[in-house]
Amino acid sequence: MSWGPKLCPRSGKSKGAEPRLRVDTPWEEKGCRSWRGGKTAAASAMLRALGRAAALGLRVPWARWAGSRAGVPAQVVDLRSDTVTRPGPAVSRAMAEAVVGDDDYGEDPTVRELQEKTAELLGVERTLFVPTNTMANLISVMGHCRRRGSQLLLGQECHLQVYEQGGVAQLAGVLSHPLPDLPHGTLDLDELEKVLARGHGSPYHPVCELVCLENTHSSSGGRVLPIDYLRQVHLLARTYGARVHLDGARLMNAAVALRVPPARIVEHCDSVSFCFSKGLGAPVGALVGGSKDFIEEAWRFRKALGGGMHQSGVLAAAALVGLADAEEALLQDHANAQRFAKGLQELASPICFVDPVTVETNMVLVRVSGLSPTQLCQRLQAVSPEEVAQIGHAVRVLLFPWTEQSVRAVWHRGVSTQDTDLALRKWEFVLRQLEP
Repeated sequence: MSWGPKLCPRSGKSKGAEPRLRVDTPWEEKGCRSWRGGKTAAASAMLRALGRAAALGLRVPWARWAGSRAGVPAQVVDLRSDTVTRPGPAVSRAMAEAVVGDDDYGEDPTVRELQEKTAELLGVERTLFVPTNTMANLISVMGHCRRRGSQLLLGQECHLQVYEQGGVAQLAGVLSHPLPDLPHGTLDLDELEKVLARGHGSPYHPVCELVCLENTHSSSGGRVLPIDYLRQVHLLARTYGARVHLDGARLMNAAVALRVPPARIVEHCDSVSFCFSKGLGAPVGALVGGSKDFIEEAWRFRKALGGGMHQSGVLAAAALVGLADAEEALLQDHANAQRFAKGLQELASPICFVDPVTVETNMVLVRVSGLSPTQLCQRLQAVSPEEVAQIGHAVRVLLFPWTEQSVRAVWHRGVSTQDTDLALRKWEFVLRQLEP
């Protein structure tokens, strides 16, 4: 399978595309090198000092190799999220050389190229480039729920419900009705139908206009929603006059795991959001996909939310690079996550438990006992001369506590197979120290 646009491996340009122009900064155009001399050096030194202070305060390094307060150089393996990736040379080059126009007038050729390619990829009539996936979800809810007080059904642990500031209520006047998530990230279909039926034709209950699903499902550990389940939810929603929106922030992970084109998943939904700044490695950007009429309205909502951009081809260019090798990169992320899960299981520690069967994409949920997830994360981040003496490396593994009894690790383009093995060795070292 190959879904992304074909890029030249040397230049990062689309094959057959027109030459891209380099846009210089004003001081480079005018030769004002003096500004970049003394003042730049002083400013850079100040920023470095502020950055070091912030990194120490937040206990988060900002480089792959970082010192520690113990004076031991350490390699950083950042497994907090797939949003922490940094642009590589191909992405930086594509951004610098992007051909741009004013996207607010529909005149940016790189944005148009991205929107056309992703519409074909997702099997929808149109797509719209927006700054974030949170905005893409909010725009979609606003597009489907046109009357204030209408109801949105979604999982109680899904991203839209927990991590998006309640924007559907704040800005769209939509009532969220959260339903319990099953372990696989799905909803109970009988319970879903019961709530859909209750408001259908009732003068007393809120009218349910939308069901939102998340694929892959982050809070369940990157689980993939089965295609037959998506089909059943869509059928139920249509029976009761509702529509289905898919939060597809990690849709490409789901497609790669199922080994199907993304359009096979999206065909059971009325709209979709799609993020470029997670597994695809772009620094920013997402899109909304749907019918022609839906996207025309989405453009108006984007404008109202402050998401209209001008020379945004510099961002779309990065997204195109991420799409080009998405399948290969995500397969490697999934393989590394599975490698880690199996390796941790083989340690057979009573402190940490993971089931590799539940690792379907790039996330691993590890159940923790005997200490809090926060304490475990602190130990995995700390380094010492003893660690170097025992395992030959000082490694800082960055993780977030996920629940009161678990931590979550997320693989991405910035974590190689070698990094994965280093993280396993560090984990083994910490567990040995904790065991009686």
